[in-house]
Formats: sequence, structure tokens, C-alpha cells
Amino acid sequence: METDLFLAWFEEAARLVRENRDRLNRLDAAIGDADHGTNLDRGLTEVLKALDDSPAGSPAEVLTTAGTTLIRRVGGASGPLYGSVFRQMGKSLETPVTLAGFATAFEEGVVAVERLGKAALGDKTMVDALAPASRALALAVRDGVGVRKGLDQAARAAVEGAKATIPMQARKGRASYLGERSIGHEDPGAASAALFLEALATVAA
Repeated sequence: METDLFLAWFEEAARLVRENRDRLNRLDAAIGDADHGTNLDRGLTEVLKALDDSPAGSPAEVLTTAGTTLIRRVGGASGPLYGSVFRQMGKSLETPVTLAGFATAFEEGVVAVERLGKAALGDKTMVDALAPASRALALAVRDGVGVRKGLDQAARAAVEGAKATIPMQARKGRASYLGERSIGHEDPGAASAALFLEALATVAA
């Protein structure tokens, strides 16, 4: 897993988020501020600019730059949360990057966002997509599958995790104030997290 793959990851993530911006905003309108897609689109545009202005020399540098930029440029909760995932991954990732090393760094990134957001699986947050993806990566490493298949399995787990938030009642974030009215809506953070995993699987294919 080379630096070019990580650069392509954020390019594809930016494309997917832009393509799904209105959908993410609609999901957020039901249980939040209706700006998740707009904020994330703007943040990823800034990430691509930052990576272009200061070319990264390693996968870890790509992740650190992306995380720092998201924290600085994205409004609401998603900037600090996504930023913490990628910055922690950047701190943890060792070169050369293997699937096992990536899985470990990803798991540490998920732990970082769980700690920052004080969220756990089942709270109807981005963790509900990220945690299943992390488990899928760990299983892929255990089973000795290749990078492409492992990332594809992680993406599928993230999509399923995001869909699984629909019948949940939110226990964290602004959505939690809605109580039972939050039931029946896909969590926008989980939906965007699934897009990040889908983007990675796409560029690795």
C-alpha cells in the first residue's frame, strides 16, 4: 500500500462525497443541522488542496495532513471526529504499509473517534460504520486475504453498518435530543464513513 494509493483514496473520497452531498444533507436534515454533506465536501476540497500544496512523502504524511486539515476546515462535529481518525492513523501507520499494519492503524483511529465522541457501537454514529469495517479488516488479516479483498470486505461491512443505524434510536450527538424521532433515519456520519471505505476499496481494486 503505497503513498499514491492514499492520495487516490482522498481524491475518490472527495468525489464520492461531492456526488452524495445532497443525500448526506438530507440525512442530516432529518436528525441534525442539514449541512453534513456540505461541510464534508468543503473539507475534502481543502484536503486535496493541502496535499497538492505540500506533497506527502509517505502514507502516514497523507493521513496526518488530511486529518489536520479536516479539523481546521470542517465545521460541526465531523471535522474533529474524522480528523482524529486520520491523524491517529497517521501516527500509528508504519512503512512499508501492509494490510495488517493498516488494519492496526485503522483500529486505533476508530478508538480515537470513540474516545473523542464518547460513542460506542449502537449509539447511531459514524462508529456504527467504522467499527464493523475495523472488525472486517482484522478478520481479513487473520484469514490471510489480499489487500483488495480485505478492503472490499471492510467497505461492505461499513455500508451494512450504516444501514443498520436506520432502526436505532440515537444516543449521542444532536440526534439524541430527538429521542424516538431519530428512529427510521440513517445516521449521516455512518453514511459518510461508509463512503470513505467505499472510496478506498475502489482505488485499491
